[in-house]
Amino acid sequence: MELDWKNLAFGYLKTDYNIRSYFRNGAWTKPELTTDETVTMHMAATCLHYGQEAFEGQKAFRGADGVIRIFRPDENAKRMRASADYLKMAMPPIDMFIDMMKQVVRANERFVPPYGTGASLYIRPVLFGTGAQVGVKPASEYLLIMFVTPVGPYYKEGFNPIKVIVDRDHDRAAPLGTGHIKAGGNYAASLTSAVIGHEKGYPSVLYLDAREKKYIDECGAANFFAIRNGHYITPKSHSVLPSITNMSLQTLAKEMGLTVECRPVAFDELDSFEEAGSCGTAAVISPVGSIYDPENDHTYVFNNGKSGAYCTKLYHRLRAIQYAEEPDTYGWMESI
Repeated sequence: MELDWKNLAFGYLKTDYNIRSYFRNGAWTKPELTTDETVTMHMAATCLHYGQEAFEGQKAFRGADGVIRIFRPDENAKRMRASADYLKMAMPPIDMFIDMMKQVVRANERFVPPYGTGASLYIRPVLFGTGAQVGVKPASEYLLIMFVTPVGPYYKEGFNPIKVIVDRDHDRAAPLGTGHIKAGGNYAASLTSAVIGHEKGYPSVLYLDAREKKYIDECGAANFFAIRNGHYITPKSHSVLPSITNMSLQTLAKEMGLTVECRPVAFDELDSFEEAGSCGTAAVISPVGSIYDPENDHTYVFNNGKSGAYCTKLYHRLRAIQYAEEPDTYGWMESI
């Protein structure tokens, strides 16, 4: 199979194997690799009726030394367990989760993009209730699947500033709801505003807090951060997903001498930010060039609409660690 590694989209391409483990009779089955891309389940499965489903996003990288590594898989395992716990699903053991991730990457090694192409192998673990249930209660059986696909940049712009529009008419999560876990329902709830934003020419939307519409929550499907006066500022809220990328960027920001502030961030602060960005596994960092607020017909512009110095430094520093171009002094990368 010949792939144009440097021009991959962020989408699904068939690979050789996925890996699966079932939770039945109170225990997880031994994970097994399969070539089957489909799932057969009971029509009364809880994932179909009551949204018992959570997923993760992860990447494997072929380093400058040729070694394939996964970025902080332990943190994905912990977050999956947190999502499963909140949705009352069986929680996959951390060791099993990481081992499944390594197995599926090894089995699809030929799809790990070559070093220097800027592409990576995306890993998608998904956990859902398969047990039949008509009453609203947790299933007795679950299925954990991990599949992989080679991907290019999440945004076609790559590492270039994106335009964002404020959406006050829709919320991705309730104040004390599921915003803090990676539940599929959060993303389904975001599709309406995402489509509206795209139709207006904006690749992403800015969500405000659902209670007062005074504070910044998330930027599309990613965390939001800003730079001001030597500070790295990012929202803290029950409705914000704890991003592993954001967590890592905060560590690197401190390394660069920035003071990290993880706190409620008022929308009124936008005018004072020197740089802004969205961050997550898929895009790593997407600098935010501008944010348009339809309510007051005002556009907030950051760094003259260009990628700022700190956004650029943070992006390249994290990528250098992921591709083994610089030493992994934090022990984030795990070789397969």
